[in-house]
Amino acid sequence: MNIPNAITLSRLVLTAVFVAGTTFDSDVGRWIAMMAFVIAAISDYVDGWLARKLGLVTPVGKLLDPVADKVLVCSAYVYLSAQGEVNCPVWITVLIMAREFLVTGLRQIVVEAGQVMAADRLGKWKTGLQLTFCITCLVWFAFKSLDPDNWFVWLIQYLSSPEGWLVPVSMWLALGLTLLSGWNYVWAYRHLLRGK
Repeated sequence: MNIPNAITLSRLVLTAVFVAGTTFDSDVGRWIAMMAFVIAAISDYVDGWLARKLGLVTPVGKLLDPVADKVLVCSAYVYLSAQGEVNCPVWITVLIMAREFLVTGLRQIVVEAGQVMAADRLGKWKTGLQLTFCITCLVWFAFKSLDPDNWFVWLIQYLSSPEGWLVPVSMWLALGLTLLSGWNYVWAYRHLLRGK
C-alpha cells in the first residue's frame, strides 16, 4: 500500500459517502453528495499524478484506479437518471455503463495476452466530460435552493442550471466521447477479440 493507492481507495470510500448523501432528500444530503463527489473526482487526478511523479505505479494501482473511477461515475449517472430534473435519460446511463464493462472486459483479455492497454487521450477526455456533467448537476442540486442574493450564487445557479447550456452540452459530449473511445479500444485490440 502506497500513497497513490491509498488515495484511490479513499475514492471508493468517498463514493459510498456520495451515495449515502443522495439517499437524504435534504439540502444537507445534497451538499454532502456534491462535496464527496468533487473531492473524489479531484483524487482521480491526484493519485495518477503522484504515482507517476513518485515512481509508485503498481499493478494494484492499475487495477484499483479504473475500478474506482467506474464505480464513482456509474453511481452518479444512476442517481442522475433517477432525477428527472436534469434530464439524463436512462438509456444514456446504460450506454455509459455498458462501455465501461466492455472496456474492463477487454482490458482483462489484453492482460491475459501479455499486453498492456494504456488509457488513451480520448478516454481521458471522456472521463473529464463525464465528471463535468456530473459535478454540474450535483452543484445545481446543492445550490438551487439558495437565494441568489449575491453574484456568486447567481453565477453558480446560472451555470449549473439544467435549463442552461453546460448540462446538456457536457452530457452529449460525454456520451459521444464515451462511445468513440470505446470503439477505439475495440478497434485497436480487435485481433485479440478474433482470437488471433
